Amino acid sequence: MSETKRTEFLAGERPDDVALFLADSFVSGDAIADYGESVSGGTLLIVSGETGRSVFQKATGMEAMNFAKRAMGTEGEIAADLSTGDCPEGDHDVEFVFAFAEEQNEEVGGLYAEGDVIHAYAYCECGTAFSQKWVAGDR
Repeated sequence: MSETKRTEFLAGERPDDVALFLADSFVSGDAIADYGESVSGGTLLIVSGETGRSVFQKATGMEAMNFAKRAMGTEGEIAADLSTGDCPEGDHDVEFVFAFAEEQNEEVGGLYAEGDVIHAYAYCECGTAFSQKWVAGDR
């Protein structure tokens, strides 16, 4: 994966793609590292939405949108580069992050009126799922 692909995703320019961060501790020895970009602590993949949801399920054993719904119930801090986060339940390591971009929608208002929005969902080693969203390029 190219750094340009990551930069475009984080700028909200790839709304048909999803991003997956998988910590080295979560996928150690897994061939998934061959398909993504090596980042501090793990591997970041940016792939088409359908492929990403399939890879997510294979890597985590969870259905992506069910996981996202679960994570929406708890707000937390996820790094702008999607490679880590601060678990709201304590000092634990993030095992994986699933993210997508949603295009600006002034009719919806709020954050969505300000620009493209990044939706990020993280899973911590303690089992806590949490989420954060922000306007692309603001962090």
